[in-house]
Amino acid sequence: MIEIERYAATHKKLWDDFINHSKNGLFMFLRDYMDYHKDRFQDHSLIFKKRNRPLALLPANQVDGTMVSHGGLTFGGLITTPQMETNTMLEIFEALKEYLKSNDIKVLIYKAIPHIYHIYPAEEDLYALFINHARLVRREISTTIEKNRRLPCSRGRKRDIQFAKKANLVLKESDDYETFMALKEEKLLKNYGIKPTHTAQEMEYLASKFPDNIKLFVAEKEGEMVYGAIIYESDNVAHGQYQESTEEGQRLRAPDFVLDQLLHKYLKEKKYFDFGISTENNGYYLNKGLVKYKETFGGRAVVYDTYKMDV
Repeated sequence: MIEIERYAATHKKLWDDFINHSKNGLFMFLRDYMDYHKDRFQDHSLIFKKRNRPLALLPANQVDGTMVSHGGLTFGGLITTPQMETNTMLEIFEALKEYLKSNDIKVLIYKAIPHIYHIYPAEEDLYALFINHARLVRREISTTIEKNRRLPCSRGRKRDIQFAKKANLVLKESDDYETFMALKEEKLLKNYGIKPTHTAQEMEYLASKFPDNIKLFVAEKEGEMVYGAIIYESDNVAHGQYQESTEEGQRLRAPDFVLDQLLHKYLKEKKYFDFGISTENNGYYLNKGLVKYKETFGGRAVVYDTYKMDV
């Protein structure tokens, strides 16, 4: 019989140890990452046990009668060990439905972990969602390069990379999150009227907590930042979390220069380089120019899916 326990601060060590030995867990699911914005979310993360042994974790928050896995994360489905089997996952979903009903939660919004982040195959949850009549309500398109199957860059991209190399740009790892996030915020406000998910102070805090996972790379021209990219590193994936350029950086093709260098670096170390999504409005709007730009580096589509399950 599956038992469910709601996460509390006293579970932190158990939670983090489980994440670190799971087949689909990432540093973003560790409590020091999840809890940086705990004031903005009503945490309702769950621990699933059998015979008092943890089987799975669900990072989640609650909004009235809805549970989201997790509203403060790009994705956050059930995290399991390599021993997880399909029959057990179906049992977990049956227990989860009863738990949600008993807590007057009527809807589960489930943001599945994309397969590129799996250390072992881990899509038992997708089958359980199907069996329980969950509906696909959001599909984002990201652009990803696989280490051993990279398509060649387009001729135009190769030309821009060569142009950028002649501009005497300096690429370096930086901790100047304040300057970079100010640039990102300015561009987002100007183009979309929104702010980044993270503030500069939050990014500095998270980078200090996870120095092996969160890194800022910048291109400078005569000592001035003209482009930057924040990269999230996990076991399999280097993911472009944030990227932004000044007008001068665009003129000098700084994005092409930095991304080319990062691809050379990370495709030696990781199985995938993920550029991030190019969609808005729950995936219904595709930024065709942005996705085309990413694809010229040799990347192709990976989806980030969200499901809705009525309880």
